[in-house]
Amino acid sequence: MRFAIIGALLSAALATPVLAQEAGDAAAGEKEFRKCKACHMIQSPEGEDVVKGGAVGPNLYGVMGRPAGSQEGYNYSDALIALKDSGEVWTPEDLAAYITDPNKFVQEKTGDSSARTKMTFKLNKGQADIAAYLASASPAAQ
Repeated sequence: MRFAIIGALLSAALATPVLAQEAGDAAAGEKEFRKCKACHMIQSPEGEDVVKGGAVGPNLYGVMGRPAGSQEGYNYSDALIALKDSGEVWTPEDLAAYITDPNKFVQEKTGDSSARTKMTFKLNKGQADIAAYLASASPAAQ
């Protein structure tokens, strides 16, 4: 019995760092976001630059909680419009999955194996960190 309790406690203790890591580290995400700012900015509705960046991609201010493909004034791909129409709202988990492989993400979410996004960049690491940074850099959409 004692070994079962010790084993359970040890398993919980070892799992805790993994769970914390999955949530993402906003400070690390801020550094990782440097890769994203070639195409994306984070700019408040008042015009304040949180992160100066490109306008090739949509402004990521308030992206958490915002419906996919809904940034005013941005011309989204049909795949992102379909994602929005399916009811997708950006969460840290979904955003991390999207930036891992954008086309695969929209194909799985929409059920359309031919769906393609405009985003060609894929991240191999730091996805949860970037999502945590975006959540911390601007308020969630209302």
